[in-house]
This record gives sequence, C-alpha cells and structure tokens, in this order.
Amino acid sequence: MSTTNGTLSSRPPVVVKEDIELSDKEKQIFDQLRQVLSHFNLETKLRVAGGWVRDKLLGKDCYDIDIALDNMLGKEFCEKVNEYLVSTGEETHGIGVIQSNPDQSKHLETARMRLFDVWIDFVNLRSEDYTENSRIPTMKFGTAEQDAYRRDLTINSLFYNINTCSVEDLTGRGLDDLKSGRIVTPLPPKETFLDDPLRVVRAIRFSARFEFEMVEELKAAAADEDVKSAIADKISRERIGHEVDLMVSGNQPVKAMAYISELGLFWVVFTPPTNCDPSISEELDRVCVGFMDVGWKHMREIGCTFSEEQRRLYSYASLFLPLRKTVYLDNKKKKVPVVNHIFRNSLKLKASDADDVMRLHNTAEKFLTLIPFVLSSDDLQTAEVKWETEVIDVPASLKLRILLGLLLREIKDFWRAALMLSTLLYKNSSVDAIAGELEERREVFNKVEQEILKLGLDKVWEVKPLVNGKDIIRLLELGKGGPVVSEWQRKLLQWQLAYPSGSVEECIEWMTRQAQLKRVKT
Repeated sequence: MSTTNGTLSSRPPVVVKEDIELSDKEKQIFDQLRQVLSHFNLETKLRVAGGWVRDKLLGKDCYDIDIALDNMLGKEFCEKVNEYLVSTGEETHGIGVIQSNPDQSKHLETARMRLFDVWIDFVNLRSEDYTENSRIPTMKFGTAEQDAYRRDLTINSLFYNINTCSVEDLTGRGLDDLKSGRIVTPLPPKETFLDDPLRVVRAIRFSARFEFEMVEELKAAAADEDVKSAIADKISRERIGHEVDLMVSGNQPVKAMAYISELGLFWVVFTPPTNCDPSISEELDRVCVGFMDVGWKHMREIGCTFSEEQRRLYSYASLFLPLRKTVYLDNKKKKVPVVNHIFRNSLKLKASDADDVMRLHNTAEKFLTLIPFVLSSDDLQTAEVKWETEVIDVPASLKLRILLGLLLREIKDFWRAALMLSTLLYKNSSVDAIAGELEERREVFNKVEQEILKLGLDKVWEVKPLVNGKDIIRLLELGKGGPVVSEWQRKLLQWQLAYPSGSVEECIEWMTRQAQLKRVKT
C-alpha cells in the first residue's frame, strides 16, 4: 500500500498570503514590545521565529509565539519589559526561565512571560556546532541568517521582524518552498540530519501535516543507513515518541506512518525487542500501515464521533493490530506483549497508552467471539466463549447481554473503537481482503452497535451494584471479606446484567437461594 505517490505537479497549489495579518491581541503584544525598545533606546531586533510565521502565512491561527533576540538573552529582555511596565504604572509579570535541556531539544535557556494573556517565549538567536557522536551542539550567539540556516526546514526558517513589521526569508527559499509545498532542509539534508537526527522525524511530520512533498534528496538522506544509525543512537526516545504522538494525533496519521515505512524507518522508530514470538519480518511494517489505513477508512465511513483521545488510541491500536499476539520474554522470563514494549521503551509514552491500546486489542478479540451470535438468532452457549466460562445459570437468551455487558464495563467509552477493530478482523483479516469489504464490515458494526443499544448497554459501566460487599458479608453471614465476597460480587453483577430491571429484593433473594443451593451441594 502506498499513500505517497502524489507528485508536486498533481497537488493543489498552496495559498500563501503576501503579508501577515495580525490579530488585535498580536498587535497589542508587538506594539508593547516596540515601546520597550524605544523607552530604553535598545537596538535589539525582535523577530518571531518558526512555526508562527509559517502558519500565519498559510492563513492558520497560531498561538505559539517564539521571539528571537539578536543581542541579549531572553531573561534580560523580559526584565526590561517589567522595568518598562513599572515606569508606566502597570502591573509587572512573572518571568519563567526554562533551562537548556539538549536531550529535550532545548539547546538554549528560554525565558517565558505572559503578555495580554498570551505566553511568549524569548530566546537569543544562535549558531551551533555538532560533535560526531552527539546531537547536543555547542551553542553561541549568532546572526539571524545563521539561525535561519540551522533550522530543520526552510518553511520553518522564516522570521517576522517586529521592528520593521515584515517577513524575512534569510535562506532565500523558505517562501518559495512554502508556496510550492516542498519539504526541504536549508543545508544539505544528510549533513542536517546527522547534526540532529530528530529533524528526519520532524520532516516526515510536517510533510504529512501540510501534505507537502519531501524532495528526493531529502528522502534519500532520510533513508541513509548512517542517518538511521544516528536516529537510533543520538536521539532520546522521549523526543521520538513526542513527534510520533503529534503525527498520530494529527490530521494525516496514515500518511505519516506510510512515509516512515517507505523510508525504511518503521522499525527504527518502533523498535521491537530482539526475542519476539512469533518473529517480526521486515515486511510487517507495510501490513501495520495497511491496517491503519483501512482502520481510518472504516472509522470515517461508519461516521463515529470519537473524542481526540479516542481517535488517537484507536489509530495506535489499528497500526499495531498485526502485533497484537506477538510477545517477548522480559528479564524475568515473563511473556509480555510487544506492543507494551513499543509504547514504554521505543516511544517512552505514557504507561496508560500501552495499557489502553492492549485493552482495545483484547476487547476486539473478545468481540470477535460474540459477533456471530449477535448476527444470528442462535442462543449463546458459554462453552463457546473461551474468555468467560463461568456465567451464572440463566436462560441462554440472557447470556449474550451478560457477556456484552461485561465487555463494555471493561472497555467503557472505548467500546465502539474496540468493536470497530473487531469488525476489521472479522472472518478474513488480511489487509487486501478488508480493503475490499469495508461496506460489509460497516454493516456488521452497525448491527452489533444497534443490538448493544437495543439491550440498553451503553453506559452500562456506570451502573452501581444493587448489593455492596458489606451487605453480602452481612446477609450471607460470612464474617469477613476476601475472595468469597469478590466471587459473589462478580455473580451479582452478572445477575444485574441479565435482569436490568431487577430490584434489590429480587437480587438478594437470588443470592440467598444460590448460597443455600451451594451449601446443600457441599
């Protein structure tokens, strides 16, 4: 599967504004900064750098204002701002200083101040030199041109000069590349990537986000073996994970993952452990991207309104569906899902992300067992459901509601995402087959969803138990809590799922009758 075959000539033209149109708040901020310069007779040039300039020229809102200073540190200038505010009788603002942290791509100290309810970052212009085995450069004050050339991409190297109210394109090609929709590095790409390999991942992210074309020279450098080694050896996994998460949360996650795969970077980014069972083939990356592709198409065609978080985790879960049954042995010789390793070690993302994606995979597998019974009129026999064998003794017609209810209580608001994944895997799980059968799979999803809603199971995880643990101990004269109480709580939950209109009295009556039968048997 390829989603990157488009050419520059076939893409729609990029609409780039001739001038930057400032919002009223931006005018207030920049006017005040110019007043500070005038008040102290400062010759400092103030330039807004990077993404704000790019986005404003594209007509997009941006609230991330980074101001570069040519002859002083950010903290010094913020102190000047406060001195000016004192002179005018206005309230001063707190100054936050973010120390340099090269591992987190913060190479210089940054000062932060809130002006007109907007956070502004101030940092000095810089030039940088890199050593061979580190992505941490030696920093020094630089000119605006030096600063522009050390940026990752030409479209991110543009400045807005606050002093002159004009856009500055000091590489001489930032505006042209923005208009042409090209992803290009200011300096030769291999040199740029070896200096800071994180720029490879950022180039992919911006290419996908804006649907811009990476030039061939850049793609060749990104796929270079030296660059791959540098990505693995010189970048902290937290930074890789942050960039990947922005891609997956963005508007074109499939395109971004396809680029990563096509450049041979998939297993560099999503590095698995060495002792996988079954072993992971090099070609599996394309299968993963294929699943994410059909997963996204499936989601759009069904029309589910997911929250941003639900969509993000669904995207990860669809990407890693081919790895859902792959495990490895950890240091304690315990079998652990490879997906867990990728989230916690390769991407250094939240542990809850790993847990949530694995829960989506597990619930999708359980849904697979139940789908045939939802689609048919056959009564469910719990012997056919491997993941839940101990269902209370109720008519067979009620068992489906119990098992669906247990599933939804386990996955909660993510049940539609899990069902969507399950319908991707239903009957035939090859990517090519799924791509040709999305309409049929959408019908399966709709039928199961309607059955769940008809059974009144949406929000079933919010249902409170009719009888709590203390009441169980008292009514059954157990004396104390423990596994026995937990077992009764499990059974009573199933009873409530089978009989949603049942009363407390009926629930207690059933429990005491079951307890008596158990005593008789023993």
